[in-house]
Amino acid sequence: MVLLAAAVCTKAGKAIVSRQFVEMTRTRIEGLLAAFPKLMNTGKQHTFVETESVRYVYQPMEKLYMVLITTKNSNILEDLETLRLFSRVIPEYCRALEENEISEHCFDLIFAFDEIVALGYRENVNLAQIRTFTEMDSHEEKVFRATQEREAKAEMRRKAKELQQARRDAERHGKKAPGFGGFGSSAVSGGMTAMITETIIETEKPKVAPAPARPSGPSKALKLGAKGKEVDNFVDKLKSEGENIMTSVGKRSAEAAKVLAPPINMESVHMKIEEKISLTCGRDGGLQNMELHGMIMLHISDEKFARIRLHVENEDKRGVQLQTHPNVDKKLFTTESQIGLKNPEKSFPINSDVGVLKWRLQTTEESFIPLTINCWPSESGNSCDVNIEYELQEESLELNDVTITIPLPSGVGAPVIGEIDGEYRHDSRRNLLEWCLPVIDAKNKSGSLEFSIAGQPNDFFPVQVSFVSKKNYCNIQVTKVTQVDGNSPVRFSTETTFLVDKYEIL
Repeated sequence: MVLLAAAVCTKAGKAIVSRQFVEMTRTRIEGLLAAFPKLMNTGKQHTFVETESVRYVYQPMEKLYMVLITTKNSNILEDLETLRLFSRVIPEYCRALEENEISEHCFDLIFAFDEIVALGYRENVNLAQIRTFTEMDSHEEKVFRATQEREAKAEMRRKAKELQQARRDAERHGKKAPGFGGFGSSAVSGGMTAMITETIIETEKPKVAPAPARPSGPSKALKLGAKGKEVDNFVDKLKSEGENIMTSVGKRSAEAAKVLAPPINMESVHMKIEEKISLTCGRDGGLQNMELHGMIMLHISDEKFARIRLHVENEDKRGVQLQTHPNVDKKLFTTESQIGLKNPEKSFPINSDVGVLKWRLQTTEESFIPLTINCWPSESGNSCDVNIEYELQEESLELNDVTITIPLPSGVGAPVIGEIDGEYRHDSRRNLLEWCLPVIDAKNKSGSLEFSIAGQPNDFFPVQVSFVSKKNYCNIQVTKVTQVDGNSPVRFSTETTFLVDKYEIL
């Protein structure tokens, strides 16, 4: 088989996208495509038409044609198979088979065409391989970037240790601690990290909080926010002159700041409680496996509170397996539900996250499923009607940013949405329908989605679910923190996260 060119043209023979695989002039290809509609006999169904020099193999696509121009001695069966692959590629990049949509994604189509045919001969590829090749997803590139990030983090930690050591040496010799970036005295440099963190995270605020009172004398410290006022004045002048100023960037930075915002009132003793769930269900509703891992991470930023004990309250009744850190006194935890070091005279590490308690739950009990998903595809003629619903089983949870992802068959266009609770997104490149729900809780514990699309029932599995929650699944919390000496209470803060590692309905 020698394929001369592949083109998408209108019914009048106007070329929208054309890719030549042998040496051909533009005038030659435009002349061949212009002659193509005149060779067709109306009222008859054709798959190919021939002239003295070439053969046209084509497939109608609504108001357009997918046309392959080959030599007359090519294998017609291979031509038709190649034509079907070309026709399946176009819906991967274009949401509608219209001239404007084809023109907008012309370069994507040309790159895909080059993966199908090389120098006039068909390559042994399928649709999934074409998608992978055009995306150019490189494992080596990911490894290289990860290595660079690790090296940068190691260099950052090394620099931080050098600066901290320099400050300690200066304090030990009674000298003035070196300033960092224009901050003058050691008292200022001590709170430098918190000030910089607040400045980065709260950039969307138009005003900067006033600095605390300083000793008498001229100050050479940086004035955070001064440049922002100059920018605001410049923007106001532009607005007064009638210029339209875009504010979308400011909104995006504000949203990013909300996502990256640290816990409110992070104390010197901070606990991070994190749980991850891995769940696999059958489409008939049976639970194949559910595994949950949780951990309490302790972070102490003040040496005064390094010798403490955590009072843990465990109200879980599902049979969670608990395990303490090897340096934690297991007897103390078993008898009094307190986490403390085996040697009371020792201290917890400072300025580092330390895992002190972890737990694990593995079960096949269906009543333990936090969120059930019921997907019912049913064939209706040439299409398939899909009904999918969710129900929150664990009403004490509050799930945020819930996304239920349903795979769709390729090359059949967008689904027709009937009824829906929440919102949806159709990803035509990856053939996915994403059902998005901002919150699922006891007040909004169930919902449904109905849509229709061409396909078979097996095309809509596996269904995948992702969410985050600020309440953990296993009711394990730190209720009190006390010092080892004197048993006096210590103020602490807690950050709880419940995440999805894998959540599939097969």
